[in-house]
Amino acid sequence: MSPKLLTVTDLSDHLGVPVNTLYRWRTNGYGPAGRRIGKHVRYRPEDVDAWVEQQGGA
Repeated sequence: MSPKLLTVTDLSDHLGVPVNTLYRWRTNGYGPAGRRIGKHVRYRPEDVDAWVEQQGGA
């Protein structure tokens, strides 16, 4: 089984950015890749880590 998927709130806390910023990024095609699970958006931790690395983050 894969690791727990992150919710938008989880990701907001993890990155230290507001939830609305994450939704705006998603609309503009920026930010970590999210997946729709029904009506919800979820993020795989490895996708988030890869995106942070691409941004030159820690």
